[in-house]
Amino acid sequence: MLPDWLRAQLIRWLENNRELVVLLFCLPASFLFTLLLRLKSWLRHRQGPGQHDVAVREVQAKVQHWNKLPPNQRRLLCTSRPNWLSLSTTFFQKHLHHQVPIPLHDILELDETNMTVRVEPMVTIGEITEYLIPKGYSLAVTIELVDATLGGLAFGTGMSTHSHKAGLYHETITSYEVVLGDGSLVTATKDNEHADLYKALPWCHGSLGFLVALTLKIVKVKPYIKLTYTPVTGQKNYCDRLRELSGTYEKQPEVFPDYIEGTIFSKDEAVIMTGDYADYDPYIPVNECSKWYKPWFYKHVESFLVEGETTELIPLRDYLLRHNRAIFWVVEDMLSFGNKPIFRYLFGWLLPPKPAFLKFTTTPGVREYTFTKQVFQDIVLPIKELERQIDIASELFEKFPLLVYPCKIVDHGPSSGQLRRPDSKYLVPGTNYAMYNDLGVYGVPGKVKEKKPYNPVVAMRKMEEFTRDVGGYSFLYADIFMTREEFEVMFDLSLYEVVRKKYKAEGAFPHLYDKVKPEIDVFAVGEEKS
Repeated sequence: MLPDWLRAQLIRWLENNRELVVLLFCLPASFLFTLLLRLKSWLRHRQGPGQHDVAVREVQAKVQHWNKLPPNQRRLLCTSRPNWLSLSTTFFQKHLHHQVPIPLHDILELDETNMTVRVEPMVTIGEITEYLIPKGYSLAVTIELVDATLGGLAFGTGMSTHSHKAGLYHETITSYEVVLGDGSLVTATKDNEHADLYKALPWCHGSLGFLVALTLKIVKVKPYIKLTYTPVTGQKNYCDRLRELSGTYEKQPEVFPDYIEGTIFSKDEAVIMTGDYADYDPYIPVNECSKWYKPWFYKHVESFLVEGETTELIPLRDYLLRHNRAIFWVVEDMLSFGNKPIFRYLFGWLLPPKPAFLKFTTTPGVREYTFTKQVFQDIVLPIKELERQIDIASELFEKFPLLVYPCKIVDHGPSSGQLRRPDSKYLVPGTNYAMYNDLGVYGVPGKVKEKKPYNPVVAMRKMEEFTRDVGGYSFLYADIFMTREEFEVMFDLSLYEVVRKKYKAEGAFPHLYDKVKPEIDVFAVGEEKS
């Protein structure tokens, strides 16, 4: 254990020399770390549903064995997957729980008749895009980060620039196969006897059972996305344009774009991107934007504030993973020179630093440091309130760009899951859904960069209060700053609590709030920073 004075000196040195540490240690080590993970993935690969069934029975046996332990030895269940493999910003205290391995990493079945794909939960976005796109398909909702797992997204959430049509990720799931707290295996769909479980599994974060397979909707695609970049000046102008394009005021006809995204570079300037599936056209330039030597995507987008409206063809997989290399724009806070041409050509292949490696090397001291110096939040909010979202986010975090993805939030009726029903004033006329949006706030806040006083707890609690007031939801992969009472105002746990009892999760799995709250005492940090 280092003395306090030496620890303070070391933290100060790391803060002042962060780019040097990232360049000389983090990137090369992360690259080797990635190679080892790929080798491990190749060695563990299995084939076929038969092997899947064997692996599921092993999971069931381990849960059944846990049930036979004396009550004083039955700690709550969780998976044995290391924290560092999760994209969550928190470090759930697995050492205090009974850990069960879930070694399920395979794609099981492509059903081209019903337009679905059945997968095991540990299949990643990178793997499913490599599998589907050459066959002419894609998931209906594809998250931009290659390391995100399909099971993690199923029990958490996700959205994409296609979500104004498809909705949140869980709207594209047709079935969940789950091992319950008593070791039994059930398949939950919206129409079978486990429909209540089907409704409660999204946003449950593994607090209701172990996911062992899921079936997802797929869509037919073309090789390219024809993407148009439109710069817009004036906050009301770009907010109105995003609302019109996404169908906030009227039911979407077929002519609405397949993909919509807004990148807000200041309160007065944004670039709106609209895309449609397309075949090759020799008269439109092709941009393979995910190549290591290419400009970071958001920097490429920013250039159109000067160049004006432009259209490109982007290969589909490049488009779907366009934000992966710079982790949206977070890498710029690690390497201010990372987008310079000489760095991209010589070292761009080292990017991005593997999120798993960054978590693997995070000590409690580093975690506490980054917790107070960075913000990484995705928040789902009514798009009619977009101007207010931007105003409060820029006031609290002084951080641009901001990400905006329009997203359909479906009203499934009372007690239909953890997401509260959208307020009737937000519903699109003649439909059962409202148009919301993801507001992405990532990186180092302006006050931190300028070495001004910044209290992350005060800032985030104000953001969460606004989110509750307008009927929005925080993505729970990120740190939350709510008390349990505030959490139960934001989310509807009425069905969840019934399902926990009915399906043997009570006393077997941690409660949702306990599963997602930070391991750090956020209120103590807030008082310390005051």
